Amino acid sequence: MSQTSREPGPFPPPKKEPPIITPGKSDSDPPSDATVLFNGKDLSSWRSADKGGDAKWKIKDGYVEVAPGTGDIATREEFGDCQLHIEWATPIEVKGEGQERGNSGVFLMERYEVQVLDSYNNKTYYHGQAGAIYNQYAPMVNASRKPGEWQSYDIIFKAPKFDEQGKVTERARITVLHNGVLIQNNVGIYGNTWHDRPALYIAHGPKASLKLQDHSNPLRYRNIWIRQL
Repeated sequence: MSQTSREPGPFPPPKKEPPIITPGKSDSDPPSDATVLFNGKDLSSWRSADKGGDAKWKIKDGYVEVAPGTGDIATREEFGDCQLHIEWATPIEVKGEGQERGNSGVFLMERYEVQVLDSYNNKTYYHGQAGAIYNQYAPMVNASRKPGEWQSYDIIFKAPKFDEQGKVTERARITVLHNGVLIQNNVGIYGNTWHDRPALYIAHGPKASLKLQDHSNPLRYRNIWIRQL
């Protein structure tokens, strides 16, 4: 039987060779083209999101801990489409239940929240547990570790687009891996992830800050880096 070769499809040739980067020594280490947002030593890359001025959270042993009552913190630099790695741990001493247990959040562009919560043997509404796109999408599975153990999110985010009248033409899209497990698969975000009203897009620029939430629980974060895409 003869074999017929097939020509490649009508794809445009690449304009240039892909740039070479050096990957991290492990999946959690930043590659050479990443911006390190927290190096375990200082919060120079962060500001107070609510009150202005410097971020007031506590730095201990290579991690930063929410100082309840000091408010959210946000990056001084702004980002659009990105790859984000962030590690977090809820308090080892369990207090409260549901949304009151180890609550915080990672807000892309200060608007679109990936929920942080102690969801280990902790019932709450599905689109409010760890890894949820808050109030919109429950995670496909619950991949939570025990309280006090370090966990990771690896997030691929595509910013929304708006026309000249401020109408959304492309929804934001997000993929999330929780502890290496795919839990959100390129889902389309419906707008700002509020807790007390329906999601709604409000037009904004192509870039904005990354925000971490002070929800009055002493959450810990470490090893935060981001790649602009």
